[in-house]
Amino acid sequence: MAQPKRSWIEGPQIPGERDDPDAPGRWPGEKLGLPKSGPGSLASVMRRVGGMLVDWWICWAIAFLITRMTHMFGDIATTTWLLFPILGTITGWLFARTPGQALFKMGIARTDVPGTRVGFVRALLRSVFTALLFPPVIMDSDGRGLHDRATGTSVILG
Repeated sequence: MAQPKRSWIEGPQIPGERDDPDAPGRWPGEKLGLPKSGPGSLASVMRRVGGMLVDWWICWAIAFLITRMTHMFGDIATTTWLLFPILGTITGWLFARTPGQALFKMGIARTDVPGTRVGFVRALLRSVFTALLFPPVIMDSDGRGLHDRATGTSVILG
């Protein structure tokens, strides 16, 4: 089906804006094979933001301690930003969830190959993209950020 003409005034196309416009999912995650609610369903945006804030605070506390001993990594803000993807990579790879996600009863799941572990490289890419902030903010019709789409993952309840 041909895409309708767009004007420059409308701005850039948002990822997922035109995903299957004739048959959108009845709930977020349906087309990914995820249930509507309960364990395994997509986590809400607010829950994911809460988990990310907890992870940021953990990194801030560690950065506070590090910057008291050395300024080799910069100030607290820079050290926090450097620690954030490290925390996300290690915990996402080993436990399929970050501490903040665990607190909010969420986890990272692969949607491209369900039931498979996230893996180190995928966890690293996802964490780096999350630290850049723009990919998680731009979402598709399922509510998944670009970082999740790029790595074939999603944040689910469970």
